[in-house]
Amino acid sequence: MAVILACGSAAVFALGTVLQQRVVMNAPEAKDASAGILFRLIQHPVWLAGIAAYGIASACRRRPWETVGWSSYSRSSRPRSSSPCHSESGLSAQKITRRDVIAAIIVTAGLALFLFLADPSGGKQDAPIGQWVVAGAVLIGVAAGLVMAGLTRAGALRAALLGTASGLLFGLVSALTKGAVEILQDDGAEVLLNWHLYALIAIGFVGMTITQLSLQTGILPPAVATSSIFNPAASVVLGLTLFDEQVHHSTFGRIGAVIALLAMFGGIAALAFGRRE
Repeated sequence: MAVILACGSAAVFALGTVLQQRVVMNAPEAKDASAGILFRLIQHPVWLAGIAAYGIASACRRRPWETVGWSSYSRSSRPRSSSPCHSESGLSAQKITRRDVIAAIIVTAGLALFLFLADPSGGKQDAPIGQWVVAGAVLIGVAAGLVMAGLTRAGALRAALLGTASGLLFGLVSALTKGAVEILQDDGAEVLLNWHLYALIAIGFVGMTITQLSLQTGILPPAVATSSIFNPAASVVLGLTLFDEQVHHSTFGRIGAVIALLAMFGGIAALAFGRRE
């Protein structure tokens, strides 16, 4: 059941992404690449439908999370990068090349294999505030650099850089969500007084803004593929560093994980540099 719900979540998420992209591409007030883009997009019913699809996708993921735990949840629900290619061609009337499809499949397969071989488990419920500050500063700093670089580029490369930045931030949001959920389960309404909740809201808002900027390029494959990879990758790294999760695998597993990583980045390169505007 967890796998079925995760696959359904991925399909609904893909639909939500395409609906948002249609508005970002066509609405005149969404053309300006500024931090206030979300406040302008909220007036569009189609964009709101895309956000609603995200909500449905999150609801579908909630059951797998409760059933198999945070690490397994992150692995099962995130690989989705090939789905938007098919949705994009049907709903956005954009041309999807065979190269795009093959690259997206390679990215998805590489991500699934990497997360399967990494297989983090165990760990603690939360981390000291000092570790959160260091981890947050590193991820936010890298994301900020990617955004600055992306805003000076155009086309698929811009989409890839911004997608990577949003993926890193949403990986941080996933880790913060784990902390907030633990507090909610243990202390109920006290979560409203805890910093995890407000940090994930603020970072999530920034991540969603960057996502819309990546969709502005009109090229979904590199935008979604990079976000789909670096979100769970960041989640795995944070799980290992903040929550003391352990990776159990053999020498064969290490080699396989490296090959999976190389395949992922090769697929991203093909998507990012395969076409220009």
